[in-house]
Parts: sequence; C-alpha cells; structure tokens
Amino acid sequence: MEYAVLSNGVKMPLEGFGVFQVPDPAVCKQAVLDAISVGYRLIDTAALYMNEEAVGAAVREAVNTGLVKREELFITTKLWTSDMGYENAKKGFERCMKKLGLEYLDLLLIHQPYGDVYGAWRAMVELYNEGKVKAIGVSNFYIGKFTEFAEIVDVKPMVNQIELHPFYAQYDAIGNMKQYGCVPQAWGPLAEGKHGIFTHPVLTEIGGKYGKTAAQIALKWNAQRGVSILPKSVHKERMEQNFAIWDFTLTDEDMKKIDALDLGHSEIIDHNNPEVVKYILSATAD
Repeated sequence: MEYAVLSNGVKMPLEGFGVFQVPDPAVCKQAVLDAISVGYRLIDTAALYMNEEAVGAAVREAVNTGLVKREELFITTKLWTSDMGYENAKKGFERCMKKLGLEYLDLLLIHQPYGDVYGAWRAMVELYNEGKVKAIGVSNFYIGKFTEFAEIVDVKPMVNQIELHPFYAQYDAIGNMKQYGCVPQAWGPLAEGKHGIFTHPVLTEIGGKYGKTAAQIALKWNAQRGVSILPKSVHKERMEQNFAIWDFTLTDEDMKKIDALDLGHSEIIDHNNPEVVKYILSATAD
C-alpha cells in the first residue's frame, strides 16, 4: 500500500474501500470486515449512504477482535446538503459520529457544493482544531467551484473527492487541486462499469503484460497519478483483485495509452445540469 500525505501531514491510503449503494446493514458490515481482512485501511461512507451504523459496527468489531488497530484505519464520512450551514454541520457531525460509534473521525467531507458550504466549513474547521476530525475536505467540487472555495477559505480543503477514471481523467482539475495542496480522490474509479471497462481492449492489452485485469490497470493508472481510489465490491474475491495493484508500475507509454481514452466529460452525472442540482438538493440523508 502507498499513501498520500495531506497538507497537514496526515497520511491517507491511496486505495480505500467505498460502501456507496450498500444499504443492507448485514451485507455492508460483512463487506467492511472482509475489506479490512484483505488489507484495506481506508473506509469511505457518507450520511446519504444510510450505512454509517454498519460501517461503525464493522470497525469496532475489527478493532475489538484484534484484526486491526483503530489508528491503522482511516475512516471517512460526508455531510449532506441538509447539513450545510454552521449549526447544521455541527449537528450533522454529531449525528454521524453517533451512528458510527467512533471517538474520532479521520476525514470529514462536504458531500456536494450546494447550500451554505462556507458556514459548514467554519464548523468543520472548529471540529478539526478540536481534534475530533483529523482532516477535512470536500467532494464533487468541480474546478470552478473548488477554485472559488479554496480562494476564500483560510484552511484549504485537504481532499477533494470527484469522479476520476480513464474515461474522465480530469487532469486540469487535479492540477488545480494540487496548487492548493489538495489531494484528489476518485469516486467511481471503475466508471461504474461503463464503457466495457472490465474488458476494454486497451486496458486488457496493457494488463496482459503484467498479468493483471483491465480493472486493475484502470485502478493503477489513477493511483500512479497520485489519486486516492475507492473501488467498491461486496465480493471478497473482487476486493482482493482490486487491492492487488501494488506490485507493478505502468510505463509512460502505458499511461499515455490510457490517457487517450479520456472523453473529456462525465457520462455518470453532470453537476452543471439544473435538474441534477435540484435532484441533489431534494434528496435526504435521514
């Protein structure tokens, strides 16, 4: 495993385990336990995912049974749009921590760039200064919004979690983040299965040189760019495959071939679409 060093010196694993769309408590808890047993140390959840309780239960069980030490884990959750604003963010954080059942959080993110994100950020900075959160950041802050936000706030976001995969490389966004000392983190690093990514001829051909799958090549490409990745699976065998990317290095030629797959836009979600914004604002995390 390799790590990214955040602007405050905190080390964050370059590969983590995501639990988006795993709402069933039993399935989610077992998936997190399996992921930890495989070697994952970063676990990413959110208020909107409706599974913070299951994640927290798995973490506590893993620690109590000696599978892992708490300080070896990096636990992330995110505040939803209904938690924006200073007071709401404070209440939202307490609600998340109650569900997780943890004494502290490693990373707290603003999930979407809508609502009173500045008020929420003031609350998050206070939580960070109090030691309740080891690091703070944002999610889905596209390049223009991220730049505005980073220019205005005193404590810059340490992480920005956005869509990053071979078909949406976003090199401009990554470069912009790095100017502010922010580490890019990828949601949907396998493009949510789109574009035949698991059998894509370019990725498959490159994988053949290393005895790796197309998915492993896609994940390695992002990690090799310094992007923290969050693959998701409830199947332990797939978790193991996704994690087995640290024993080889892609060549510059490999990287360029994968870069060429970039479409320059998302085919998963468009945050500039008014209907998408309205939908996000109407969704609830309760």
